[in-house]
Parts: sequence; structure tokens; C-alpha cells
Amino acid sequence: MKKMLKNNKGFTLIELMIVVAIIGILAAIAIPNFMNYQCKAKQAEAKSSLGSIRVAQEAYFAEYDKYSTDLPGIGFAVKGDPNYTYSSTGGADFTATATEIGTQVKNDDKTDTWTINQNGDLKNSINTCTD
Repeated sequence: MKKMLKNNKGFTLIELMIVVAIIGILAAIAIPNFMNYQCKAKQAEAKSSLGSIRVAQEAYFAEYDKYSTDLPGIGFAVKGDPNYTYSSTGGADFTATATEIGTQVKNDDKTDTWTINQNGDLKNSINTCTD
């Protein structure tokens, strides 16, 4: 009888159920935080690209005394797989806009939109990272 008890190896069903419950609780805490960080990382692309557009527009303005609507013409291009589309108005002043492609993170009906103007005022009119 003693020999049989010594050879029992493994986990009981209760121990496995406790481990699964703990993993579930940790996942319930971690997944919303991950989604928020993912959303903010995608917004960093928009902020950085709009800053690049502003610098390129200022260089164009210094040479031609007006702002351009042609982003490739001022030397702006997004490499890789962008999360936003970019556009710009031109003339005596400019406003560049970054619009989220689809609804990337939260799958709601909102579309994240960022703008910047010649004064460097960066604004977020629709923020999909907050509820």
C-alpha cells in the first residue's frame, strides 16, 4: 500500500481548476490594458507623421510663400503599412489631417482623427482610445 501512494504523480482536478481560474483573472485584467497601449501606439504614428508634414510644409512655404496640398510633392510619404490616411489643405495656411483607416483597435463606429496646422496646434477631434 505504501508503494502505491509514493508513485502517485500529477495534479488533482481541483489544483488544475484553480490554475485556470487564476489565468482567467489575470487575462481579464491584462487584455484591456493591452488594447489601450495598442491604440496609443497607433496614435503615435499619426502624431509623428503630422509633425513630419508640418516640417515639410514649412520648408515648402519658405521656398514658395504658400503651403501645398500635394503631400508627395513636399516630400511626405508613409512607409510600411500605415494605420492612418493623410491629407492637407494649402494656400496661405494649412491644416493636415490624419484619419484612421477603419476602426483599428476597439471595433466601434468611431474613426480616430488628428489635425495639425501651421502653428503646430495638434488636435484630436475623435479619440478612439478613451470611452
